[in-house]
Amino acid sequence: MESSAVQPDNLQTQLVNPARAEQLKIDSLGFRSITLNKRQMCDLELLLSGGFAPLGNFLDKLSYESVVDTLHLPDGSLWPIPVVLDVDAEFAESLTPGEQIALRDAEGFMLAVFNFKESWQPDKRREAEAVYGTESRLHPGVDYLFGRCGEHYLSGQLEGIQLPQHHEFETLWDTPAELRHLFAKMGWQRVLAFQTSAPMHRLQRELLLDVAKRNEAHILLHPTVGVSKPGDLHHYARVRCYQAIRDRFPLSMATLSLLPLAMRMAGPREALWHALVNQNYGCSHFIIGPDHASPPGYLEGSDRFYGQYAAQQLVREHADALQIEIAEVDEWQYVPQKKRFMSRRAREQDSLEGRYYSNSDLKQALSRGEEVPEWLSYPAVLDALCKVYPPRNRQGFTLFFTGLSGSGKSTIARILYAKLIESGGRPVSLLDGDVVRLNLSSELGFSKAHRDINIRRIGFVASEITKNGGIAICAPIAPYREMRRAVRELIESQGAFIEIYVATPLEVCEGRDRKGLYAKARKGIIPEFTGISDPYDVPECPEMTIDTSALSPAQAVQEVLLYLLKEGFIDES
Repeated sequence: MESSAVQPDNLQTQLVNPARAEQLKIDSLGFRSITLNKRQMCDLELLLSGGFAPLGNFLDKLSYESVVDTLHLPDGSLWPIPVVLDVDAEFAESLTPGEQIALRDAEGFMLAVFNFKESWQPDKRREAEAVYGTESRLHPGVDYLFGRCGEHYLSGQLEGIQLPQHHEFETLWDTPAELRHLFAKMGWQRVLAFQTSAPMHRLQRELLLDVAKRNEAHILLHPTVGVSKPGDLHHYARVRCYQAIRDRFPLSMATLSLLPLAMRMAGPREALWHALVNQNYGCSHFIIGPDHASPPGYLEGSDRFYGQYAAQQLVREHADALQIEIAEVDEWQYVPQKKRFMSRRAREQDSLEGRYYSNSDLKQALSRGEEVPEWLSYPAVLDALCKVYPPRNRQGFTLFFTGLSGSGKSTIARILYAKLIESGGRPVSLLDGDVVRLNLSSELGFSKAHRDINIRRIGFVASEITKNGGIAICAPIAPYREMRRAVRELIESQGAFIEIYVATPLEVCEGRDRKGLYAKARKGIIPEFTGISDPYDVPECPEMTIDTSALSPAQAVQEVLLYLLKEGFIDES
């Protein structure tokens, strides 16, 4: 195994000395580069900072297979999640052993040099089943593995140049060594870590205080701000909530530090992983809930991918290999009869009913201007959330039409654009498929890879419009379910995403074929034509479905406008 051994009691950043760093910067002019995506950036930062001890490098093939199959590295060290450097097949096949590669951020800054040793093509089905317990693309981690992760993994030695720079909340980013030093400076001997990716409210404060008092420990609020769950609030807004909650603990017994971790949502395995990471940061105790690190519920008829308490059970099985104590907690709810929060066990003992108010409920209440229960949160937290969840009639949103060529989506989008412009208010932008192809994606063809790039570009532009309070109307074919889902995740962190499936039957679309495209596709003149020689994945849960074989364009537009009025996106005045 090529991992640098990092001792948890003496963690230091894995960076080369200044002289070596300067030499590598000069030499890198002749290196090829990899521009790291967000997940890779997070993984690299924790490898270099000691957060992933005992790992100091991305896994090699032997270590990867051992982690997937046994939850351990070849030397017997506990490690449940594959941390790998993935690239496309063409790049991997062009490398030679010993070649040096510059690892850069999106702005081109070199963070590390990667001394390449080997590449291999993993068995992703085996990885999905072992790590996530499913091959279902409905699981966000599995969807990333199959849809966005490169075909080949690379191994080699890292030489760290610098840690990624964080320009927001500069005082809240700590390496494991820095946090350990802070604990020692404050005289904290027992530290309870609480890792979350959601906003915190009164319930979380009461739960944390209860566990901290029982363990006579101080509290580290250690939220995941690298890559979190689909639908999670952007970390800028969440951090303001965490700051407000931190100030609600007595005797300055809580501190806040941001964790640049990219979640996999691997449930039990991820809970074990989080325990190891927080152990590296110097914590003595770690909270694990009944559904720790589970993804949002996508399975039909089920609200979870893993059994409740499965995370706690797996961590309990490996407790002897941990240097951190696990505080298992039950589901807490507000009990009106007692006017306080209580665990499920305590409620059941006294046969008391609890109230559950999810983050989705809160988001909906704020966006609709509805009253929030007083017991739920604190004014400072709600004020922070109101800035990112304004009433829907002031909220940016994206209308994303998808359907076959000739289904009528572009016609509906153009009429709707005119109607919304006519009504005034927020700025409106139309991102029609053909127009985007001409102006943003003229160099792209119609292969699956190029179609995905085109939809990503549309999604990025739409997310910027949405973030700034505008209305984006998109009308591409967007045939692939996983790419539509990726665009939804991108936009929903900025505002609302409304998917409208224009479900006009193929025979009707073909009968409207003014350009003769379907005829050419039938003859094989146009390859990879959606609906004929290339598949169209029917949307599973669109916000609206419209069939223009039964509605005129004007009627379809009115259906969309009525939906927007009903859901509060259009001002009633």
